[in-house]
Amino acid sequence: MEERVTFPSDGLKLSGILHTPDGSGERRPGFLVLHGFGSNKDSGNSRVVSKTLTDFGYAALRFDFRGCGESEGPRGRTICLEQVEDTRSALSFMATRPQVDPERIAVIGSSFGAAVAVYTAGVDPRVAACISCGGWGDGVKKFRKQHESPEAWQRFTDMMAEGRRRRERGEPELMVPRFDIVPIPPGLRGNLSQGSIMEFPFAVVESMYTFMANDVVGKIAPRPLLLLHPARDSVTPTEQSIDLFAHAGQPTDLHLVADVDHFILSEGNPLVVTLVRHWLEKHFAVK
Repeated sequence: MEERVTFPSDGLKLSGILHTPDGSGERRPGFLVLHGFGSNKDSGNSRVVSKTLTDFGYAALRFDFRGCGESEGPRGRTICLEQVEDTRSALSFMATRPQVDPERIAVIGSSFGAAVAVYTAGVDPRVAACISCGGWGDGVKKFRKQHESPEAWQRFTDMMAEGRRRRERGEPELMVPRFDIVPIPPGLRGNLSQGSIMEFPFAVVESMYTFMANDVVGKIAPRPLLLLHPARDSVTPTEQSIDLFAHAGQPTDLHLVADVDHFILSEGNPLVVTLVRHWLEKHFAVK
C-alpha cells in the first residue's frame, strides 16, 4: 500500500510516500529512505529499497529533501545539516503513523543520503538502526579522491576560492554544475533519476566539504549499523565506508561487494539483497 503524505520541517512542507505492507494492521518497524545528491524520492534506489523493505514486512517512508522533488525550499539548496534536520522531522512524522512502531524506526540512505543517514543516527538517539549504502564520512577526503589528478584538484580548489571570493564581495552566489562537484562516469549517468538537480549554489559545496559523519558515527552504538559499499566505487571512494567502520562502535558490519557500482541498491544484485535481509533478521527483525 502507498500513501502520499506531507510533513513540516523548519517551516517547509516536505513531500513523501509512505509504503506499508499488507497484513494484519499491526504496528510495524519502519524505515526512512533517503535519496542521493540532488535526487528525489522517485529515484530507482528509493523505489527499489522501499519495495524491498515492505516485502520484508517493514513500513518505509521515501521523501524529498527540501529543495528537491516535490518538497518546498529553494531548488537545489541541499545543505547537509539541513538534510539532517529534514530526516529528524521525517522521523517525528513517521512516529505518529498508526501503522508504525514509534520505538522502532530506522534509516537507510544511498550516497549523499547515506552520509546524512549516518550523521542523523549519530545525533538522534530515536533512530533505532542505520544502513549506509555507498556513503561517506569525511567531506575533505572524499572530494580530494573524487578530484584525484593534480589538474582536477586545481579546478576544484579554484572553484572553491571563487565561491568564497564572491561571498566576501557580496556578489551573486556562484552556481556550480553537478559534475563539477561530484564526478559521475558517463556510463552511470543514466541512473540519475528524472528531475535530478544539475546545478547547485556554492553553499552546498561548502556544506559537503565540511560534513564529517566520522565525528558522530561512534555515537550510534550500541544501536546496529550496516555499511555497504561497492568494492570498486566509481563515484564515492570505497575507503570512505572503511573509515566510517574504523570510527564506529559495535555492533557494526561492513561489506564491500564486488560486481556492483555506485548505485548499489538499484541494481537488484541478489547478494546485496541477501546481505540486507540477513542483517535485518539478526539486528532489526520484524516481530
